[in-house]
Amino acid sequence: MRRTLLTGATGTLGRALRPRLREAGRSVRAASRSPPADTDGDWVELDLTTGDGVEAAMEGVDVVVHAATAPTGDSAAVDVAGTERLLAAAAEADVSNFVYVSIVGVDEIPLSYYRHKLDAERAVESSEVPATVLRATQFHEFVDDVLAAVSRLPVWPLPTRLRVQPLAVGEAADAVVEHATPEASGRVAPVGGPEVRTLGELARSYRETRGLRRPIVRLPIPGRVAAGFRAGEATCPDRAVGTVTWEEWLAARHGTDTATEVPSTGASP
Repeated sequence: MRRTLLTGATGTLGRALRPRLREAGRSVRAASRSPPADTDGDWVELDLTTGDGVEAAMEGVDVVVHAATAPTGDSAAVDVAGTERLLAAAAEADVSNFVYVSIVGVDEIPLSYYRHKLDAERAVESSEVPATVLRATQFHEFVDDVLAAVSRLPVWPLPTRLRVQPLAVGEAADAVVEHATPEASGRVAPVGGPEVRTLGELARSYRETRGLRRPIVRLPIPGRVAAGFRAGEATCPDRAVGTVTWEEWLAARHGTDTATEVPSTGASP
C-alpha cells in the first residue's frame, strides 16, 4: 500500500493532520526527530537538519505532507536545507504530490523565519517533484502562546496595532488534507481565519476570558517587520474561510481555566 509521509507529526499542525489524513483513508507514516514511544501507527525518526532517516522515511510513499518547521530554531537548516533534502529524496521515490504548508505574508514581511519559508516555497516550486503549496494565517495556538508569556508580567507590553487573522489549526489541517491527494495542485488559494483583528483586541479578549486585570500597554515597534504586520500583510481577508473565532476558541480552551493574579489597576489602550 502506498503511503503519505507526514513530517513534523508531533507539532501543532502535525498533531491535527495525522488523524484527519487517516480518516481520509490514507496510510500515514508519521515522521519526527523525536517520535513518541507509546503511540500506535507507523512512526519513523527523521532529522531534516542532518538528513538522517530521509531515505527510509520515503520508502513506499506517494504523497508527502511537509509540516515540519522551526520558527524558534534553526529555520535555515530545517525549513530550507531540510526541505531541499526531502525534495531530493521525493524525486528519487517518484512522489506524485509534495504538499508544502507555508504562511501568509512570507513574501511581504522581512522576518528571517518568513524569508526561510519563502526560500522553501521556491525550492518546492522549482523542483521536478509535482507539488502543492498552501499558505495559512497564524494559528490561534500561536497567539495563545504569545499572550500566555506576557500574562505573567505585571504590565503587558504589546504591539497592540499589529493585525493578524487567527485560524483554528483543525481548519487549517482540513484544507491541507483536501489537497493531500496523489494529484498535485500547484499553488492554491490561502486559508485564513474568520476575522482580521489587532493584537490589542485579541489580548483584551484573552484577559477577559481568563479573568485577568493586568493593564495592556502599547509597545511601539519600529522597522519593516512590524510595519508589515500593522499593514495587514500577514492576513488574507478575501480568504476568511475559517469559522472558529478567537473568542470561541478561547472559551473552549480557557473557559473554565480562570487564572489567579495579584490585583492590579490600569486601562488598556
